Order: sequence, then C-alpha cells, then structure tokens
Amino acid sequence: MNKNLLIIGASTYGVVASEIAADMGCFEKIDFVDDERKTTPNGIDVVGTTQDIDELALQYSNIIVAIGNPEVRLSLLNRIKEETPYRIVSLVSPRAYVSPSAQIMSGCIIEPMAVVHTGCVICPGCIISAGAIVNHATMCCDGVHVDCNATVDGYCLVPAGTKICSGEVYKRKDTIKTEDLFFDPQKWAERLVDISKRTPKEIDGLDYTFESGM
Repeated sequence: MNKNLLIIGASTYGVVASEIAADMGCFEKIDFVDDERKTTPNGIDVVGTTQDIDELALQYSNIIVAIGNPEVRLSLLNRIKEETPYRIVSLVSPRAYVSPSAQIMSGCIIEPMAVVHTGCVICPGCIISAGAIVNHATMCCDGVHVDCNATVDGYCLVPAGTKICSGEVYKRKDTIKTEDLFFDPQKWAERLVDISKRTPKEIDGLDYTFESGM
C-alpha cells in the first residue's frame, strides 16, 4: 500500500480537499480524476475520469470524493467500497478541532477552523466546512454538509443528505424517523428547492449585504 491520494472531483471542492491533504503531510502524491474537467481551477491536470479508477488503483492506495452533490458523492463512495481495493480516507485539517471522543467515519472532509465537539458522530461522506460547529453529542448522518460558519446545536440528529447553509443554526428535531438515517435522493431534491426559495432575514427592518460592512 502506497501513500498516494486520488481525489474524485477537480472543481473547487477538489482543490479544498487537496490543500487539506497537503497540510496533513501524510500523502506523497495527490492527483485528481473528473468526468468533465481537464484541469483544476488552479491549473493542475487531471489524470483521468471515474471510468479509470479501477486501473488507477495500481498507483493510488487512498481515495476521497470531493463533490458537492450528496447523491453523487455517496453513490461513488459505495461503488468504491464495494468494487475497488482503495482505502477511503477522511481528510481532517490540522487547523480544525476534533474532540478525542468524536468519531469521523470514512470519506469525510473536515475543513480548517471547523469544530466537531465532544461525542459527535460524523457519518460517511460528510463535509464540515470552514468555521462550522457541530456541537456536542450530535450525529450527522451520511452525506450531510454543514457549510461555512453554520452551527449544529447539541444533541441533534441531522438527516442524511441535509445541507445546512452558511451561517444557519440547525436545532434538534422533536421526532427522529428511521428514514432520517438513510439518504433519499427525492427528499434531498425537495430540500434543495426549499433552500433556493429562501430570502435574507431582516435585522432591525433592514436587509444587510456584504457591502454594508465595507
């Protein structure tokens, strides 16, 4: 087994993953595959597509999926687990805080300045973005994305495939259903539509924008 890492996804998520992997200092070579892009946004050539991952397993022992769409991300992780010899790694920035009692499962990306607190469980394929906080005794189910500076309240179960948008606070649900534990593409699509309809919250009757702070 070598120390080379293959990243599926050569867009911005892929570059974020590669920078975290480089900061970790445990991979000797880091490369990308992508079905659409030939280079990353910062000009690094990709070495193939997802159709090539079986052949590339001879050169890369470790793999991560850095794609924002949770349906695609989890589907690829399942395929890799069932059909290939790769070791699915998780990437945890040295500048993140992960409690010693927290559990980070395979295929996760924990970005700089993120906090995963005491007793948390981060299930396969989750992304905890920069500045996000997952508070104590919380479980993020498969494919959850906690975006930048979002907060998950303590003692929560976040349903599979949920995206918590930047700056939001996710609070505990009164009722936890069995289907919350498993990814449902239809429910994910419905949540995506709901997110697209959100409008800025008013503060003191005024809408604040980026320019307001300049």
